[in-house]
Amino acid sequence: MCEGANTAIDIPAEHRAKFQHQVKVILMAEEESESTATLIDRLLASPRRVKDFRPLTREEIYGR
Repeated sequence: MCEGANTAIDIPAEHRAKFQHQVKVILMAEEESESTATLIDRLLASPRRVKDFRPLTREEIYGR
C-alpha cells in the first residue's frame, strides 16, 4: 500500500513514451458498506407509517 504522500507509479517500459508530459491520475476508494440491503429491502423490513395514508386507486395509477 501507499506509505507516503509522494509514492511513484511504475509505468511499464513499453508505455513510457506515451507519458512524457502531464498525466491525470484518478483515485477511487472502495467504500465499506454496513449492509448490502437496499433501500427497498430496509423499507420492506421496517415500513414507514404515514398518518392518513391512502394508496392510489387503479384509476389514479393508470389514468392519463
